[in-house]
Amino acid sequence: MNAGGRLALYGAGLAVAFGGAFGLAGALVPDSFVAAWEQQGQMNEHSEGVDEMNSSSHGQHRAGGMAGHDHAPHGGPAPAGIRAAADPTYPVGSTVVLEAGHMPGMQGATATISGAFDTTTYAVSYTPTTGGEPVVNHRWVVHEELQDPNAAPSADGTAVVLEAEHMEGMAGAAASIDYSTGETVYMVDLEVDGMEMTHHKWVVESELRPAD
Repeated sequence: MNAGGRLALYGAGLAVAFGGAFGLAGALVPDSFVAAWEQQGQMNEHSEGVDEMNSSSHGQHRAGGMAGHDHAPHGGPAPAGIRAAADPTYPVGSTVVLEAGHMPGMQGATATISGAFDTTTYAVSYTPTTGGEPVVNHRWVVHEELQDPNAAPSADGTAVVLEAEHMEGMAGAAASIDYSTGETVYMVDLEVDGMEMTHHKWVVESELRPAD
């Protein structure tokens, strides 16, 4: 056989071998397995996207909950209509330790109770009237600091307008209720990173412990 004939036979043999291999692969790896593998890949991509969104949301939640030293040094009087607690765990003048971390330097600080009240207290998310990023899970706003509220407690997700002036851009801001508590709520006097703060609003009872 001449060289050309041998090359032709060799090429035909390769074609048969590759064809057999592809056929065997098709027999060993059915179409249903391939489809399931592709579907799993798409689900993994979706899961990664959800994880990224959850991570971003969690970061916003933490940033909103600890808004820095934006509070005024003097918090002003309690809002009109709020009812003083008749027999609070921590009466006015009590020394307590703060377990709350609403802003840097607050957690673990020693404070003095300057007001104790019975009301509904809310964590809210809002967009400042001065612009900027939304504030997420701001703690706390009391029922008496909502504009024309319904009967307490307002349900989670309720759209409200804030009358509180804890921070710049808060009064008049559109907000939504994240959640609420019926615990006794307190105003406190404290020092945070060298700054004296009086009538700081607000801290709920579960965020306090007695000073040693």
